[in-house]
Amino acid sequence: MADAAPVRSLLISAAVGFDAFLFDRAHKFYQLDIMGWSGGEFVRVTGFLDYVMVWNRNVSLGILSGLPQPLVFVIIGIAFASLSWWWLKADSFLTRLGLAMALGGALSNIVDRLLYGAVADFFHLHFGQTSFFVFNTADAAITLGAVLLMLDVLLSGKVRKV
Repeated sequence: MADAAPVRSLLISAAVGFDAFLFDRAHKFYQLDIMGWSGGEFVRVTGFLDYVMVWNRNVSLGILSGLPQPLVFVIIGIAFASLSWWWLKADSFLTRLGLAMALGGALSNIVDRLLYGAVADFFHLHFGQTSFFVFNTADAAITLGAVLLMLDVLLSGKVRKV
């Protein structure tokens, strides 16, 4: 009988990734469709965090910003497919969990691009007059996923073959 751990790892990580996707979609649905935010709204939360609504037309810190939108979608699709393949073939639960969170967040941002032509971002981190970035819950899931991947490498002591 085959070991059930890899299947369980796939199912649990898929559920976590799907939750990241659903949480971001629910948040955006609430802000855009129920509250009616469309861009420019602003609520000061702390001295370093504002709750705002901006449309991000770029990809991760402006990467690919000069390319035509159809080519950007092709590149994003290739990256998403590659990460999905890695997720399927991973031999570590932590790797699968990190990839699933990143994929769930990325998928929600892809849905934004398809629906609106841009990604809805809400959380603005800044220090005084220095603005760092504006992000959403999908971006937070992607970042946490990347942290889990780095943690997996550090804890294993080596990079696993996939």
